[in-house]
Amino acid sequence: MDYLNQNIAINLKLIRKEKGMSMDQVAEQTGVSKSMLGQIERGEANPTVGTLGKIISGLRVDLHELIKTPGVGVYEVNRDKLIPTKEVPGQYTVYTYFPYDKNRLFEIYEMEIEQRAVYQSGGHGQGTAEYIVVHQGLLLLEVDDTSYEVKEGNAIYFGTSLAHRYINNGQGQLKFTSVFVFQM
Repeated sequence: MDYLNQNIAINLKLIRKEKGMSMDQVAEQTGVSKSMLGQIERGEANPTVGTLGKIISGLRVDLHELIKTPGVGVYEVNRDKLIPTKEVPGQYTVYTYFPYDKNRLFEIYEMEIEQRAVYQSGGHGQGTAEYIVVHQGLLLLEVDDTSYEVKEGNAIYFGTSLAHRYINNGQGQLKFTSVFVFQM
């Protein structure tokens, strides 16, 4: 499940409960079947734009209320259910744990880069930075014509206004967590 479907699942259930509505009542108001609503709330369905339109119309909410990051006390992300955000088979895979949200000044990603593969990133503009923790392998980070070697268990921070490259310079797969920050 991707983060957007997870947001919809959590938010739909919260909205339904806040309105004191049963699944039957939501189905009646939206024209979406009870079984489909259940699948959406469990994160088992990928609702179409048409289905989302019926839900927001029937529940009288904005689309943003369904897709926003839920305002719950605990928001769990299950790695086994994430769908890669970016992927080039045999090269790299990027998973988004916490995507951009205007109410949060950071994003969290997990990257897997295969042996001898490279992930190229353009600059992200002034006032942006990245924190990386290497969990497995050896990262060669190139920023502004300078190379930095980051070993397993170590971390690095850098401004991301310039183009940069992540290179798997070790044996086997490279895995690291990236926290992208919008500085104020």
